[in-house]
Amino acid sequence: MKTFRDQGAIGALLDEYERGVLELQSVIADISNDDLERIVDAETEDKDCRSIQTILSHVVRAGYGYVIEIRKSLGEDLAYMEGELLGSVDDYRVALEAMFDYNEKLFEDYPNISLEEYDPNKKFRVRWGQSYDVEQLMEHAIVHVLRHRRQIERFLIKMR
Repeated sequence: MKTFRDQGAIGALLDEYERGVLELQSVIADISNDDLERIVDAETEDKDCRSIQTILSHVVRAGYGYVIEIRKSLGEDLAYMEGELLGSVDDYRVALEAMFDYNEKLFEDYPNISLEEYDPNKKFRVRWGQSYDVEQLMEHAIVHVLRHRRQIERFLIKMR
């Protein structure tokens, strides 16, 4: 784990995000390919929450999506990433690391980015309709990983 804590709020966000990713990687480390692909919740209407594989693909895609939302708010013209089902836990470990690196790169490219915006009219609206400032969206991204880590833990309990 890299240590960014000497960089104030940005450092705290990156450290906690990386910690969440590492915890998720630890939870999935011993999952077989069969268990990865097994449909655990056939009743859900959310296609991203049927198996550990679909959850992980959603987490990776969303992790890129949050950064793309921030970059778009800064004037960049970027396309959203398409979801991709990967074939193994190791593939997801690599994908999660690359996703985190993409988040880290945002702060390398914009070292003086303003995290907080108190004026609601200056927050940016994301494609699912909510308005955020950078800090709020990054905090959402961190908790998103944690929530889905918990969901996978519960899936593993059901499967055993």
